Amino acid sequence: MAERRRIAVLGGRFDPPHLGHLMIAQEAWWRLGLDELLFVPVGTPADRSPPTFSGDLRAAMVDAAIADHPAWRCSRTEIDRPGPSYTADTMAELAVQYPGAELWFVMGADRLVGFADWHEPGRILSVARLAVISRGGVDEPALRATAATVAPGRVDVLEAPEVDVSSTMIRERLAAGAPIEYLVPDGVARLLATARDDGGVG
Repeated sequence: MAERRRIAVLGGRFDPPHLGHLMIAQEAWWRLGLDELLFVPVGTPADRSPPTFSGDLRAAMVDAAIADHPAWRCSRTEIDRPGPSYTADTMAELAVQYPGAELWFVMGADRLVGFADWHEPGRILSVARLAVISRGGVDEPALRATAATVAPGRVDVLEAPEVDVSSTMIRERLAAGAPIEYLVPDGVARLLATARDDGGVG
């Protein structure tokens, strides 16, 4: 009997993608022994303001960021689906696309606390485990207690280095004309430079 494919889903705004996202992806890839990793840029966030950059540009930036990794790819599942983006819908759709695969949804430890209030969290847990990223300063016993409460038996806690870079920081630096080299992959920097020249940044 063939082994089940191990696939993780890393969702986010990727507005733009940066080295912190790639660090999280690498830790999930390594620690979970994955066969494939899907980056899923959000379409229309259900609970937050829309991303700064278009879905097409964010998908192109993710493609550029992961171009060197043959088993990482960008999924347009949420960008191409009309209406608000809900993780439950996305994971259900991906479970159909990858029948028989063992799925994880990657999330930060800070988001686990409110997971029970997400849109239909039970649908997520019915098809996937949660890969919760723990960084420096996280109270590990409290985190594991929370995991046992909100998703009993369905959480894998992954320790990962903390990279102090954010998409907000990148956008602020772009607006100020500050350099973003070494904060984003080169391909992302080139796409942002083109967008800036076309008047789409700053």
